[in-house]
Amino acid sequence: MNSDPRALISIVTPCYNEEASVESCVHAVRRVFEQELADCDYEHVFSDNCSSDRTVEILKALAAEDRRIKIVVNSRNFGPFRSMFNALRRTSGDAVITFLPVDLQDPPSLIPEFVKLWRSGYEIVAGARKTRAEPFLLRNARAVFYWILNRISDFEVPEKVGEFQLIDRRVVDAVLTYKDKYPFVRSLIASVGYRRVIVPYHWEKRQRGRSRLSLFNLVDQAMTGIFSFSTLPLRISILIGLAVAGSCFLYGLAVIVIALMGWSSAPPGVFTLIVGLFFLFGVQLTFFGIMGEYLMQIHRQVRGGEVVFERETVNFGPLEAGSCLPATAPAGEGEGVVAGGLR
Repeated sequence: MNSDPRALISIVTPCYNEEASVESCVHAVRRVFEQELADCDYEHVFSDNCSSDRTVEILKALAAEDRRIKIVVNSRNFGPFRSMFNALRRTSGDAVITFLPVDLQDPPSLIPEFVKLWRSGYEIVAGARKTRAEPFLLRNARAVFYWILNRISDFEVPEKVGEFQLIDRRVVDAVLTYKDKYPFVRSLIASVGYRRVIVPYHWEKRQRGRSRLSLFNLVDQAMTGIFSFSTLPLRISILIGLAVAGSCFLYGLAVIVIALMGWSSAPPGVFTLIVGLFFLFGVQLTFFGIMGEYLMQIHRQVRGGEVVFERETVNFGPLEAGSCLPATAPAGEGEGVVAGGLR
């Protein structure tokens, strides 16, 4: 049971070109802890994907006033998942909010409830977006994604659960044992197990700015989630291939019978060529695509390198003994810091 009265809660917030939202995010989190979680300490870790606007400047000004605000500035835009995973390595809390969006669509007002459930003994407290202020087609596309993912994986990723979760330090340590170069964080958390509770909530409409996730980014995330944790698509490909081969053999026999009986007025072989070529060509392209997805996942892993390269860090002190990360330079002196790899 997690009952430490001065527990440290870490909060991870990835950001990219969010100058209109970062200050309100900082103040919202501070207000929650001052008013409802006064018996807890916290650190707010921002992972910036090399913003080109004033996001980092604003964060540095806020961090100068409050050392609980910590900043990791990436050397380039590594995408939200890699940035989030690297920031997770930087946390030191007894429990971690793995993702709090800077636009506050996932409400920080739920954090006190998450902490209460964590203290009662749950090691994973997952927020589930039961209702969403988003277009009908996108909402249903997400439902299809979860339906597919949960039928091909050997563990359950709860439907409508994203990265807005509070996880115990032992869960954090388990997740960080993965050496995935493109981590799909919600699946990593689900895969390690532990005691979990689901908290439903309404996903708010974004109030400021616009989302940096394009349709391509969403599709890329979905494909990564599907192909990173299951080999079932490859096995289905084998079964379909065998079924197609068997069907073609039976079709060939049927064509021979029709020709011998004189029941066809078409030139011999025309119908067979048209149907057979187009059908088999489509099946082959589908299977090549599936194999290509797995080859891409393998390529990402064997290519090596780190999850994220850090250009600068702010308000991180010397790390405790046993940490997998190097000691952090003072603000402005962290050029070329490498992060994201277990030593």
